[in-house]
Amino acid sequence: MIAKTQYSLEASDLAVVLAVSRGGTLAKAGERLKLDASTVFRSMQRIEKALGQTLFERSRRGYAPTALAQDLCTHAEQVEAALEAARAEVQQRAGAVSGTVRITTTDTLLHGFLFPVLPGLAAQHPQLQLELVATNEFASLARRDADIAVRATTKPPPHLVGRPLRSLHFAIYAPRRYRGRTLDDVLADGLDWIAIDDHVPEHASVRWRQRRAPKVVPRYQVNTISAVCEGIGAGLGVGVAPTFLAEHRKDMKRLGDTIPECDSQLWLLTHPESRHVRRIAVVASYLAEELAATS
Repeated sequence: MIAKTQYSLEASDLAVVLAVSRGGTLAKAGERLKLDASTVFRSMQRIEKALGQTLFERSRRGYAPTALAQDLCTHAEQVEAALEAARAEVQQRAGAVSGTVRITTTDTLLHGFLFPVLPGLAAQHPQLQLELVATNEFASLARRDADIAVRATTKPPPHLVGRPLRSLHFAIYAPRRYRGRTLDDVLADGLDWIAIDDHVPEHASVRWRQRRAPKVVPRYQVNTISAVCEGIGAGLGVGVAPTFLAEHRKDMKRLGDTIPECDSQLWLLTHPESRHVRRIAVVASYLAEELAATS
């Protein structure tokens, strides 16, 4: 199709293209734009007709951006960043940090690290609002599904910026009443295992156990490391757990030293284009300082 006249793109058009690209579906784009899916669809049709070019390839899986749409998204992100900077300037002149910051992490890190330090952040910046999403999926900071990611990893995504805050260690833990002291004792006694195999099969603790105890088949499979700790504490069996969650518990005990093969790093990550937005920078700076100092 060919446009009859040269169409002048508006900032609102770029916002629609960016939302559809990030969301992948009309429904998710509508959530981002606070519009219904049919309105987004009509907007997309209008923009494509005006430009005389297709912006998205439609399929059952959703909307995939064409090369033109990807280029437009680059400009849209620059507009978005400029607006964020302008809002941050207004906030800075007003003296208060406000707005919403979206943080993605895992259930384990949320309970073990974030919850304990967030009251201090709320006290310092009462106008801030936080959206906390706990999931094993790495939410896309590139699509702005989140502003900050707090993750345990040895290889953070290269397109994000951040720094490691502290080392994380893992060990075998058993119920407090268990009399054994080593992995060999556990294997000899035939204790049940609690693990996250099917939910996070690439986790270092899963790979380590499969190498060291290949004949072990976990009786209990859970979807978070926090649940592994809860199961051990409840007396269901043994498992590999992080020391920062397990050491303070009175219903668990460690068997032997930590496992070097399971060591990881706690990272705080942000998107390069949003890290200077004041509210995001304030939250990131606070978390980096507090999480690095947490005992």
